[in-house]
Amino acid sequence: DAAAKLARWEEKLPQGRGRGIAFLRGYGSLSAEVAEVSVGADRAVRVHRVSCAVDCGTAVNPSSIRAQFEGGVIFGLSAAALGEITIAAGRVQQSNFHDYPVVRMAQAPQIDVEILESPAEAIGGIGEPPVPPVAPAVANAIFAATGARVRRLPLSASGFKLV
Repeated sequence: DAAAKLARWEEKLPQGRGRGIAFLRGYGSLSAEVAEVSVGADRAVRVHRVSCAVDCGTAVNPSSIRAQFEGGVIFGLSAAALGEITIAAGRVQQSNFHDYPVVRMAQAPQIDVEILESPAEAIGGIGEPPVPPVAPAVANAIFAATGARVRRLPLSASGFKLV
């Protein structure tokens, strides 16, 4: 609910734009992310915003939690959109960022993070929870915008490209 509220889920989006949500209960934390994307006629995907809500028990260092979520969203989006590994003759073909790209600043979405607290619960993890919800949130947003399901990653394997 917190992620949906942060993302203004109830607001109508223009044609070609959609929101998708995903949730993770893991590493002792709860995290939800809403991705807002637009998809062009050429199936070019732009992730405009990712709204995150996290409950990790007691927030010991809120600025560190925000930083972990910002980095985790970029890491997860890089894997979902660009992270293809190919193998030829038994060897991985990618060797560095020139042939294994990551999301660049111009492609990075706005990332909003809301920290919820449950002081009665044990302190949960923060490093891993931002990553897993990114791909399903983006895939669900693409479906909301286009009606097309993303069945394979990276996005290019399903005919989409990140711009």
